[in-house]
Amino acid sequence: MKFTIAVLPGDGIGPEVTNQAIKALEAVADVYDHVFIFKEAKMGACAIEKTGSPLPDKTIEICRKADAILFGAVGDPKYDNNPSAKVRPEQGLLRLRKELGLYCNVRPVKAYSKLIKNSPLKREVITGVDIVVFRELTGGIYFGNKELSENQKSAFDVCTYSVEEITRVTHLAFKAAQDRKKKVTLVDKANVLETSRLWRKTVTEVAKEYKDIELEFLFIDNAVIQLILNPKQFDVILSENLFGDILSDQSSAIGGSIGLLASSSVGKKNALFEPIHGSFPQATGKNIANPLASILSAAMMLEHLGLQEEADAVRRGVEKSLDLGITTEDIKGKNQYAAATSKVGDFISDYIMNQEDSNINFQNIHMGQSTII
Repeated sequence: MKFTIAVLPGDGIGPEVTNQAIKALEAVADVYDHVFIFKEAKMGACAIEKTGSPLPDKTIEICRKADAILFGAVGDPKYDNNPSAKVRPEQGLLRLRKELGLYCNVRPVKAYSKLIKNSPLKREVITGVDIVVFRELTGGIYFGNKELSENQKSAFDVCTYSVEEITRVTHLAFKAAQDRKKKVTLVDKANVLETSRLWRKTVTEVAKEYKDIELEFLFIDNAVIQLILNPKQFDVILSENLFGDILSDQSSAIGGSIGLLASSSVGKKNALFEPIHGSFPQATGKNIANPLASILSAAMMLEHLGLQEEADAVRRGVEKSLDLGITTEDIKGKNQYAAATSKVGDFISDYIMNQEDSNINFQNIHMGQSTII
């Protein structure tokens, strides 16, 4: 099959980790007889420097025409350290979500057995955790009206939601739950916020269409506590934009590294796939960034394109790299060799190309002692 993939490497470590995801996709294309046409475009600080805009019109055009979008990261200290900057890298991503109608962000959270020791949480608390967060992505306080007073002594950000915005993401969450453990937890602040009360009312109505799904409600302050105390109680978490952002980032503590968390942002016609970590400028160009979240995002993309077997192969490659300890500095164990970003990508690509080879052979490849036979 033939697919066009828009590639937005972005800023910081974005290009480095995205390159590793492309390696995995190229291996998939070779093994499973597909053609991936990669169309690269700029977004973020790199786009501002080149065009003055964090999201050039050309980038939007490329994304609209693509079958899927693979994105790296946006952000640069030049803008992070200048709160008065009118044009910012993050504006590019927010605008792209709006332009393409990417209204639902999906973030899987899994506790890999080989990395449980890396988590600050107890082994018995996180073993077996498998959660997916459904976050509404184009409404709420991030997209409401914003204003700073003339004397700069006060400001406001408006949080707005409609029944339509809530309904469409809720259906996706409930449909996902039907293929999982059949439980949805709505996280809100309905004791205080009018928008949260609308969420509860709307989600309760939608739930009537899914008789096999258990629906529960948690306030955001309780939810963040429960996610640490007993994460295994969750299956599908559904939330509005701000709360969903907080919960999905917090969940990185479960896996031991934010470098493992992939995500998708989907709409009616387009879908974007990205690691949830930022641009990590301190690591830029050092070949030490963890590429697994980007590679797992590519697996989500393959699944979205209907290539389930291929997605499973990529995920097995990631798990094999963890099993053999072929990992970057952030998740390596004691007395364990830290692999470079590019080496992790090479290994997973090799695994996809040679899935029947032994563990020993893969380890030898990693250490440069032999070639795959």
